[in-house]
Amino acid sequence: MRKSDIPSNVPETADNEQVFSLKLFVTGASPNSARAIANLKGICEKYLTKKYDLEIIDIYQQPLKAQHEQIIALPMLVKSFPLPLKRLIGDMSNTEKVLRGLGLNT
Repeated sequence: MRKSDIPSNVPETADNEQVFSLKLFVTGASPNSARAIANLKGICEKYLTKKYDLEIIDIYQQPLKAQHEQIIALPMLVKSFPLPLKRLIGDMSNTEKVLRGLGLNT
């Protein structure tokens, strides 16, 4: 991918590496939401160290964001960059599945 193909609002690291743009939609402080947050943060820290931007969105506090993203099940991870757009549902406990969804082949 050429630099000109990357949208201008996509963050990059200091060495011009692409940063994964992730949104995790959850329902308050439910046990399933807490597991999804902890599991995803662990995966990101291990496999995407300093190469990710994670926004955690509680649909009770920000319902319009959930509506805009057409969220149908929770917790849901939306990876908007790098393309292609991917959506993963669940508590993110299956590391291999999450890595495949992020396009990381380990």
